[in-house]
Amino acid sequence: MSEQAPRVVELSSPFARFAGRLLVGLGHEVVLVEPPEGDETRREQGGDAFVHWHAGKRSVTVDLAAPDGTAQLRRLLRGADILLDGMEHGAEAAAEGLDQLVHVRVTPFGLVGPRSGWKGTDLVVAALGGMLAQVGDPDGPPLRLPENQAEQLASVNAAIAALLGLRARRRGPGQLIDVSAQACVAAALEAGALAYLHEDRVPPRPGSVHPLVPHGLFRAADGHLGGGLGGSPRMWDALLDWLREEKADADLAEPRWQDPVERKKHQDHVFKVVQDFVGTRPKAEFARQAQARKLPWAAVDLPHELPDNPQLAARDFFTQVTTPEGERTDLGFPFAFPEGRRRTELVVPGPGDDQGLLDDPPRAARTAPASEAVPAPAADGPVRPALDGVRVLDLTWVLAGPYCTKILADHGAEVIKVESAGRPDPTRFAPFMHLSRGPHTDPNTNGYFNEVNRNKQSIALDTRTEEGIAVLRGLIAHCDVIVENFSSTVMTKLGLGYEALRAINPDIVYVSMSGMGHTGPRNGWVSYADTVSASSGLTGLTGWGPDDVVGVIYGHGDIVAGLQAALATIAALEHRAETGRGQHIDLSQLEAIAAHMGTSLLRGTEVGPAGNTHPAWSPQGVYRSLGADRWLAVSVRDDTEWTALCEVIGRPELATDERTRTAEARRRESALVDGALGTWVRTMSADSAAELLQARGIPAGAVQDGRELVEHDPQLRARGFYVHKEHPVAGAFLHEGVPITLTRTPGGIREPAPVLGADTDAVLREVAGLTPERIQHLRADGVLR
Repeated sequence: MSEQAPRVVELSSPFARFAGRLLVGLGHEVVLVEPPEGDETRREQGGDAFVHWHAGKRSVTVDLAAPDGTAQLRRLLRGADILLDGMEHGAEAAAEGLDQLVHVRVTPFGLVGPRSGWKGTDLVVAALGGMLAQVGDPDGPPLRLPENQAEQLASVNAAIAALLGLRARRRGPGQLIDVSAQACVAAALEAGALAYLHEDRVPPRPGSVHPLVPHGLFRAADGHLGGGLGGSPRMWDALLDWLREEKADADLAEPRWQDPVERKKHQDHVFKVVQDFVGTRPKAEFARQAQARKLPWAAVDLPHELPDNPQLAARDFFTQVTTPEGERTDLGFPFAFPEGRRRTELVVPGPGDDQGLLDDPPRAARTAPASEAVPAPAADGPVRPALDGVRVLDLTWVLAGPYCTKILADHGAEVIKVESAGRPDPTRFAPFMHLSRGPHTDPNTNGYFNEVNRNKQSIALDTRTEEGIAVLRGLIAHCDVIVENFSSTVMTKLGLGYEALRAINPDIVYVSMSGMGHTGPRNGWVSYADTVSASSGLTGLTGWGPDDVVGVIYGHGDIVAGLQAALATIAALEHRAETGRGQHIDLSQLEAIAAHMGTSLLRGTEVGPAGNTHPAWSPQGVYRSLGADRWLAVSVRDDTEWTALCEVIGRPELATDERTRTAEARRRESALVDGALGTWVRTMSADSAAELLQARGIPAGAVQDGRELVEHDPQLRARGFYVHKEHPVAGAFLHEGVPITLTRTPGGIREPAPVLGADTDAVLREVAGLTPERIQHLRADGVLR
């Protein structure tokens, strides 16, 4: 970064701590404010929680309840750029009047709305945000994703919010930014709510099979594999050839199975044939053989196996952490930054190691270089979102890449999506991914595509032709950012590797998002979200126990990669503003999701699938309530909450019963505890039970599916989360909103997704500078289609 790195003051919480860690990885100076007894993570998991979340930060101790506590914090904030504020009641008093400060408030449900005061944990926010409803077997209870994925979604959004605030500060003062963890989860469900919005349908929990793509979890001879039939005719043909060679094709060589619709209709049968083939082979060997045939399969690994992954090791993914007890190996950061350098060494601070920062004279506010300073708009002028003036060339498709560029577009970037009928995005064309009330053959009506491509422009350009590449080069010369999620060699084969891009545009920010990254022994492996999740450890921990792995089947890995790529893009724009240099962000989707695996590597072989339980709290779980497939999520974090819960459910004697008086005792007597709570919940609606428990300060919430999120959730409604826009072909529908609210420079949904090629002429004329005659010639030659 610059000579004076941005200073971040972190008032930590489970929903904010990963944001601080991410900012450490970006080179920011992060100052953790701890209470006198030290941050609570110093006592969690034998101290491993503090090692993971807070290594690399500086530490000061402040008693915020003391008479001079707020004054001490304010002295620290006078020299800060960002306040990362996860406190329940916030630090507005200490931040008041500090106009330079980007104040990011991260809370379970946001700062406004009828549930803004509700208590939230990872489980409860995952329930109310819609995540739990789409993990687990259809006839069993909803299942939590491991390693606090709801908390981490909130944190990566908070890190994005912080950088957006810095970007906006180049035009004016700092501002308050409201990050709702629930909204962050609701915006990260892949098709979870889209099926309801576009087909009036609520899919059941998918178990171990993807609800749209023909992929799932398969049992191998020594574990599990993630994979399936692939997403193209080539992949199906290659898999069928392999089955034939091994005489394991059964009836799949019959002509009927060449039809993807027929395969989808009878997927259970096709999967059984594949399972019979897969089940006799070791997972790692099968994955290597599949990848040799360019088939998207991966072994399901556990976190302690990650250091043996040759791709992660070759790319220096892991971090060496110096602790008082010695060196530890931990998970690394989602991408190398800046300019290909990765932080691989961190030190764990002691409480108050940097206490002198409280007495330092305030640092001067960081200002933009003259070349980057942008005049503020007139007082009565339009509000300009944080990325206004940034132009992005979007070469992405499906989900991970478009999710990244959606975030950039939502916050004001001009995003030009390059596509064509000759290089179709499956989310426009593939019948099995089409979410629409109308015909599934119209490329402009798919709700899946239209959700992640709002606020963008579309040009139809065939990049398989020399003239098409020439047009693309002309566009690159006038863009700030290029984002693509091709396999690792595609851009080089097009003559558009990073050095070639720099020759066209010396300060370009180039973000590649391949599954494995552009370097390393597995850089050519074919990957989907489910195979990346399999390799990262996430799938292997998603289940009820070692012999009951369910896996994460929907595109959580794609969402995470998209969020991290958006963070990388904004960080690279800030780096360019400070140094004048662009860079190549070689983001590996595997590294992005592996970086979301929390403390799992530090805890080693003891880590395994644990259902919905918590290692320290009890009870924590999901309980069946009144109604068909209705469930309530509850977390009891301490004995005070347990006493309150016992009173609410009419069993006050359990609060003093020696069998259930402590969390450890309650874990031993889980049948008694869960039985008492489950009996009470079963007699009432999940919403009513949650309201009674929340009134006593106990984190609880209904497990909501897409219908409940859209129709019934009062908090999302109050925040205006679902936004109504009319598409020129698909008609009017609700869009999932922007989960972070910048109070001074808000993002938003300005336009629906573009019709294929709708902006071709305008973009080529106004951005690339082509004449009408040249455009007409390109169209006649079939380059623009």
